[in-house]
Amino acid sequence: MLILFVIGYNLHMTRLLYQTDSYLKEFQAKIISVDASTRVVVLDQSAFYPGGGGQPCDFGFLEADGVQYPVEKVKKVGEEVLHFLGGSSALPAINAASFGTLDWVRRHQLMRTHTAMHILCGTVFRDYGAKVTGGDMDPLKGRMDFEFETMRAELVRDIEAAVNHEVRQGREIRVKILPREQAFQIPDLIRTKINLLPAGILEVRTVEIVGLDLQADGGTHVANTAEVGQVKVVDYKSKGAINKRIYLEIE
Repeated sequence: MLILFVIGYNLHMTRLLYQTDSYLKEFQAKIISVDASTRVVVLDQSAFYPGGGGQPCDFGFLEADGVQYPVEKVKKVGEEVLHFLGGSSALPAINAASFGTLDWVRRHQLMRTHTAMHILCGTVFRDYGAKVTGGDMDPLKGRMDFEFETMRAELVRDIEAAVNHEVRQGREIRVKILPREQAFQIPDLIRTKINLLPAGILEVRTVEIVGLDLQADGGTHVANTAEVGQVKVVDYKSKGAINKRIYLEIE
């Protein structure tokens, strides 16, 4: 387990609002830590996704003391979510009230993309038994690596058709936070080749595409597969003897 120590920050806990409501666009919070040298503030709660699992962080604005600051980067370190603020105005004081607003267009595009990646993962695992070896995404595009020995155009077309079939099914997406022991009783909960969950994690957040996929996941998703839109496989490559990469774009 990697333990990060960041000089200049006192340890606080940020309540992660995005974990239970991915559609939260605005929120109120109290500033509990400030570092003027890096222009970082820590909030008691935040709807900004700090990045992780291949999903980039959110952007947006934070308003405090009548000043609006652009949120240019968000990062989670331990139990804190660090908000890196742009601009040149002096930072707000500790205990000041603040109001956060997400760049919703970006967030919603990432939600659609992340859910599309889970549909791809669930479809490939169901139909071919292949696990994920890596992945990354940007708004409305992403790539995912699978344990395939061979990949050809016909197979890629079949996968694309199967993914879009699942999109059109309008499957509900459910998010739960479970005790670790309960979560790990779920077969095939970890679809990646390597289990990335540290031993010290006591609760596991699961994302279920009802009837298709159930995974441990910390990112943000849409509520129904129909919200994803049309998925196109735009390319595929061999990245090794048993490692094949699929590139997606969302329309």
